[in-house]
Amino acid sequence: MLLVLASVAAYPLIRTVYFGFTDASIDLIGQAQWVGFRNYLEYLDYGDGEGEYFGLLVDADWWRAVWNTLRFTVISVFFETVFGLVIALVLNREFRGRSLVRAAVLIPWAIPTIVSAKMWAWMMHDQFGILNDMLLRLHIIAEPIAWTASPDTAMLAVLIVDVWKTTPFMALLILAGLQMVPGDIYEAARLDGVGPVRLFRRVTWPLIMPAVLVAIVFRALDALRVFDIIYVLTPNNERTRTMSVFARDNLFDFDKFAYGSAASTLLFLIIALLTISFIWATRMNVEADER
Repeated sequence: MLLVLASVAAYPLIRTVYFGFTDASIDLIGQAQWVGFRNYLEYLDYGDGEGEYFGLLVDADWWRAVWNTLRFTVISVFFETVFGLVIALVLNREFRGRSLVRAAVLIPWAIPTIVSAKMWAWMMHDQFGILNDMLLRLHIIAEPIAWTASPDTAMLAVLIVDVWKTTPFMALLILAGLQMVPGDIYEAARLDGVGPVRLFRRVTWPLIMPAVLVAIVFRALDALRVFDIIYVLTPNNERTRTMSVFARDNLFDFDKFAYGSAASTLLFLIIALLTISFIWATRMNVEADER
């Protein structure tokens, strides 16, 4: 297992980090020269006390991609958590046909992301899309909207698709936490006359909080590296370009292989730091509970 991980994960990662400190291009990878931190930050002195900083850390396009990624992550994870919690609470109840409903809820998550993105791209088409047709018939909009082409609605379109696809994942994890709650607690609470709202706030929510936090962290880490939905739905759009798309564009489209490698390295560091922080916080909470 360690050999497989080293070959498919560790080696490409080390090579990517290395290329971030070189001047490699996609056609001359074997002739790359070491340039240090030039791709990250470099000060060029023009003489007479004048100079300018260059590199990823002062690149406005990079920071715009960071902002787009963070905005996408926060908004998508928030709505996916809320909707996933509601769906999980419904699926946790006993009713006829519950197994069929559970299977149906998982369909969006089971569909490959590329297929989902292409399907929604046609549904959001400004001329032939069913979404515009429905909104026009309901008199909600006065004219068709180019959901994925307009800078004003591109991020909204991406968020709609992502929330639709990933909410079942959140619902599944939260449902697993709900089913771990002992039924005796609910019976005792009902005997004491506790209402449904107070029961959820005082009993259910505290007990499923660990499962919800794990679901949020897993989904946030995945959202930070989002690529496929953005690339298929809104290519070449600065309003939705994320860190992964920025790295890919520089690696292959702009022939800035070293610059794209540096961007990929920063993305990896951000995700790694968040993961380590979560593990550390979880361990501290466990040790505090044991005391």
